[in-house]
Amino acid sequence: MSVRFAVIPLVLSLQGTMALAGPVADFEGDFAGMYASYRGALFATNSGDAAKSGKALGALDSAWAALTTEYGTTPPPQYADDVQWASMVAEVQGDLDKAKAEAGAGELDTAHVTLEAIREAFSDLHARNGIETFSDRMNAYHAEMEHVLEVDIAAIDAATGQTLLEHAAVLSYLADDILQAAPAGAEGSGEYAALSKALQASVDQFLAAARSGDDAALKAAVGGLKVPYSKFFLKFG
Repeated sequence: MSVRFAVIPLVLSLQGTMALAGPVADFEGDFAGMYASYRGALFATNSGDAAKSGKALGALDSAWAALTTEYGTTPPPQYADDVQWASMVAEVQGDLDKAKAEAGAGELDTAHVTLEAIREAFSDLHARNGIETFSDRMNAYHAEMEHVLEVDIAAIDAATGQTLLEHAAVLSYLADDILQAAPAGAEGSGEYAALSKALQASVDQFLAAARSGDDAALKAAVGGLKVPYSKFFLKFG
């Protein structure tokens, strides 16, 4: 709990600075644009569409190149003291190059997994510098959701039901954490309202089904988690 309280002032500082000119806000704006391209590439490589994946990876490559040209050797103020900045840049570049090669060889599933590592690199960057963003909260939810989707629900016994109930409680908490503060550009957005509502509904359904002990309802609720998250992540995450 103390970590979260320590992080909040910097989170608010970054959000407030976005409306002002300056190197912190400039980087955050550039990073947000690049990260939108990253989300598109992550989504495309999970779609099974080779042409779409190639185009999305090309867009990400261009956006990342522009970001690293500006900041690769001169990080913005919020990361000026990060001794791992250069290694992070190299790590992301390596993963991006690898994902492009894998997608080019038709290995879209492998490329998708490779791209996932980039999300972790950015999350680690934020965490070690005391920064928490909307995307970090979305990523925490995604990690927990993946644990749920790995559970074998072919036959739900008492132990499996208890496991899913525990996961449902955690997802409910993480969904609340996500929706407490909308990202930049979401204010007044009907699309944000609809997508965030769908995410919340999917979690509420999962939690209610886990509490009910109704195996059929629980299986349906687990199956209903991924799509609302994916759509929300692609647009705003």
